[in-house]
Amino acid sequence: MDESANPRVGSYVLAAHPNWRESRVNRLLLERARGVAGARVQDLYGAYPDYDIDVAAEQANVQAAPLVVLLHPIQWYSMPALMKLWLDEVLRYGWAYGSGGTALQGKDLWLVATTGGPETSYHPQGYNRFFFDAFLPPYEQTAYLCGMRFLPPLLLHGAHRASTQEVQAHVDVFGDRLATYPGWPELADLPACPGCDVPVADRPVPHDGAD
Repeated sequence: MDESANPRVGSYVLAAHPNWRESRVNRLLLERARGVAGARVQDLYGAYPDYDIDVAAEQANVQAAPLVVLLHPIQWYSMPALMKLWLDEVLRYGWAYGSGGTALQGKDLWLVATTGGPETSYHPQGYNRFFFDAFLPPYEQTAYLCGMRFLPPLLLHGAHRASTQEVQAHVDVFGDRLATYPGWPELADLPACPGCDVPVADRPVPHDGAD
């Protein structure tokens, strides 16, 4: 079940961390989100330890919120496994995208993530070889396919070594942004995402064989 019964939902925060006890930053972000009025918070690993996602409930939670937040550490240049499974199962063809899939059109998607490596490691001369923006297209395209607007991500690089002051400042910015949405000045300059047309022929009738 979701962790907030607040009837005036402004955002749905999907938080995923395989081990909250070891989390230095995301755990604090989760706690701050729980204290924001109008934010409904879902700890995916707490709610679905068996990976058995309640698709109908999750779709209802997402549909009720104008802002969907993906809060997680970057693991192997992507999201934790359970959050990926959530995307696979909840954002279904005919509901989130494709023919008749208009449930999320006009909503906003906001990535709030941390990395273990410092920002300098995300550089052609760094050990991660690419600027961090190179790892964002899957998130951006997920939003686009669902007719959602992808908001500028909120990132904290080098989370393992960030000072207590840096971590607290990051948490404060997150809490303020979550609490003041949709009153962010820059939103007025961001174009709405048009609906994405997926030809029916690209989604044949499911069959028992492998793709």
